[in-house]
Amino acid sequence: MTQPFPEIEPYAHGLLEVGDGNRIYWETSGNPDGKPALVVHGGPGSGGKRGARKNFDPAVYRIVLFDQRGCGESLPHASDPAVDMAHNTTEHLIEDMERLRVHLGIEQWLLYGGSWGSTLILAYAERYPARVSEIVLVSVTMTRPEETDWLYRGVARFLPGPWETFRNALPESERDGNLVAAYSRLMNNPDPDVRATAARNWCAWEDAVIAHETLGHPGAYSDKPDDALLAFVRICTHYFANDAWIPDGQLLDEAHKLAGIPGVLIHGRLDLGTPLQNAWQLAQAWPDAELHVIDESGHTGSPAMRASILDALARFGRR
Repeated sequence: MTQPFPEIEPYAHGLLEVGDGNRIYWETSGNPDGKPALVVHGGPGSGGKRGARKNFDPAVYRIVLFDQRGCGESLPHASDPAVDMAHNTTEHLIEDMERLRVHLGIEQWLLYGGSWGSTLILAYAERYPARVSEIVLVSVTMTRPEETDWLYRGVARFLPGPWETFRNALPESERDGNLVAAYSRLMNNPDPDVRATAARNWCAWEDAVIAHETLGHPGAYSDKPDDALLAFVRICTHYFANDAWIPDGQLLDEAHKLAGIPGVLIHGRLDLGTPLQNAWQLAQAWPDAELHVIDESGHTGSPAMRASILDALARFGRR
């Protein structure tokens, strides 16, 4: 299978109360009696990409998609500066996923996601391994401090011009410190123009990092409506400034908890922002995972990466 399945619409959807005034949007599509699979989106804060449904055979899978707190169709929306971010952490998202599983009456589900979604999947699966049947991760991240430092400082050696623009958009007093935390402060500034400018500058840097990916989706980060862009950057900076509230190295150290869960790790060799080392280290620590390196792909994918995803989901669909 090298082509996605046709577009389908959900047969059920809703807003699930998860506490702290938050309601998360969820939907199900495909076969109501099929193999349950949860799509965990990236970002954090990008919202669930509805096109992800097309990676699953709708005759085989019961496809569950949700928007994490503060983004997509979940409420309240983080683009509103009045929305308190104190109740939007990795711990909250793990428990939101578990509440959703219980709400939908699912015993076990396959977990599929990429980039930040892979961090959240690992955190959930290490907490609730008995609830996970298989895992497919794309563009693997574990949101360790070293990974965040690489993406927002280290990779500047390849992109000195765009990085200087990214850095110099901050107040002069902030340019030699934690750039991510500085952008997070701007995203909480009471002035809407300050927030909007910071969001555009953040996404311009993200787009510079993937600009070489001619087979993927260059410009993917800035290509969002204004409210979605504001929520994305506010949530991203909030999580990354706090190292996602995950102790350094914990997801790798506790990968032994995934023993017995079959996994496929799919990573582009040309991924400049989240280097292949992340997926390679995880594959060493998780014996039940197989690593597929896609030579032509960067972070945002390619035809060969898509084919690898479709193959993994088709194989697991037959289990």
